Amino acid sequence: MSEAALQETPDVFGAYPRLNDVQISTLEAGGQKRSVGVGDILVREGEPSGRFYAILSGKVAVTVSDPLGERRTIGVHGPRRFLGEVGDLDGEAAFYTAQVAQAGEVLVVAAQSLRSLVAEDPMLSDVILRAFLLRRTLLIEEGTGFWIVGSCYSPDTTRLREFVARNRLPHRWLDLERDKQAESLLGRFGVAPQDTPVVIWGDEVLRNPPNSELARRMGLPVSDVSHDERDIVVVGAGPAGLAAAVYGSSDGLSTAAAEAIAAGGQAGTSSRIENYLGFPSGLSGAELAERALIQADKFGADLMISAEACHLESDGGKHLVCFGDESSIVGRAVILATGARYRRLSVPGIERFEGNGIFYAATFQEALLCGAGPVVIVGGGNSAGQAAVFLASRVARVYLLIRAGDIGKDMSRYLVDQIHQQPRITVCLHTEVREIHGDKRVETIVAQNNHTGGERRIDTTALFVFIGAAPNTAWLHGAVSLDDFGFIATGSAALYSANGRAGVRIAREPMMLETSRPGIFAAGDVRSGSVKRVASAVGEGSIAVRQVEQYLLA
Repeated sequence: MSEAALQETPDVFGAYPRLNDVQISTLEAGGQKRSVGVGDILVREGEPSGRFYAILSGKVAVTVSDPLGERRTIGVHGPRRFLGEVGDLDGEAAFYTAQVAQAGEVLVVAAQSLRSLVAEDPMLSDVILRAFLLRRTLLIEEGTGFWIVGSCYSPDTTRLREFVARNRLPHRWLDLERDKQAESLLGRFGVAPQDTPVVIWGDEVLRNPPNSELARRMGLPVSDVSHDERDIVVVGAGPAGLAAAVYGSSDGLSTAAAEAIAAGGQAGTSSRIENYLGFPSGLSGAELAERALIQADKFGADLMISAEACHLESDGGKHLVCFGDESSIVGRAVILATGARYRRLSVPGIERFEGNGIFYAATFQEALLCGAGPVVIVGGGNSAGQAAVFLASRVARVYLLIRAGDIGKDMSRYLVDQIHQQPRITVCLHTEVREIHGDKRVETIVAQNNHTGGERRIDTTALFVFIGAAPNTAWLHGAVSLDDFGFIATGSAALYSANGRAGVRIAREPMMLETSRPGIFAAGDVRSGSVKRVASAVGEGSIAVRQVEQYLLA
């Protein structure tokens, strides 16, 4: 590389910090030094790294490729900087190649050793984890990683895009309907348009892969037929499920957690949570989930992604949880933490825009698809408020449509204040969406004032919907008692719930978070009567573990 090409990439928001002497000394205790020469490959795109590299001398270039065979340099790093991004902590396949550009010396630390160091050293954890999370965001924003080629009208394309977006996997989507490059790329790989969607990474093609296959290729932990009985099986890996996994495993119970789509649940879709205890400057849902995953891994919990529970049965004090891919797991106790999903708007024709202008999360992935806006957000709760504040920093105009007449009715005060102080946000009270128009994606919505009946048309590039949640309990009908709204009844209410009496099996007063079936507990948003807050969900996850322990000792 030329001298100009060897110039180091400037730090971006703390994504490329330099380690100090104390931090390097800490890392040296768990690693070893190694001399490297020009051209040496330290990390290869598409393969798990398994190692952490701190550069002691010399320089390393970070490059990415695309299916067209083009490779570009996205960073050059020198002494005291380190390589990697958040996927390296989790054993994912690398989304970059790291090649030595100037001979020198590196410090090599095994990924498992790094996870232990990060879990036990808060100062080192803050530096490395913050940098890793920011780098993942930068990779997403730059459109690196694999490519998805498929039609915006294809449900499978929408499924794949949702899965990779929720798991924050760097990728680029080519719409078969409007990207001229799509068909030529398919021809290059010998794929007919009717065989889409496909995932292309390098010269590898996955034809309409199920989520589990894509997860396995990317190095995400997936479910399998397990013959080992666990003390606790946690179904769901939102804040409640992650808390249960951490507390269960830290108490010495063999613990497995299964998640249908991505760790973090609804909280994982939040760009900034500012009212979570102990984080005065706020943290993203992705950061909360990643920190919890590191803790759970530290204590030995197993996490399975793309494991959608579809059946639950009990026999002789043992509980079998079956998943959609025909895998299963047995537990002495089960904690149901499947959370809830955002409700869809009852607007004619909305389904054809799902994933193509209609979104139920507001992260960097969705923001990239909005362009300069404007965007419309429907909802009056904290999720809608967080989305409005986040998107207002990235688009020209945000319209916040609230059915009620008071923005503070269901939204925290700090968010109300931020919205009032943000000139790019227009709040429309007493307003509901009546029509959605567009050719291949959302272009215009028709909103109506539910007091005056007056209508207005709003041109928009995206519609974000946060109008309450429905519990993920369809698979539990007949297994445990549910309330009239489909949430899981616990405690004394489990004995008298009008819905799902077939699930009543318990012959004693259930514990506070225990369901109508002994040994099965519920925590977080899926539980009837729960407080829909992240902190509350975390608390219920820990309480559920304590009650499991009492149950197992009885």
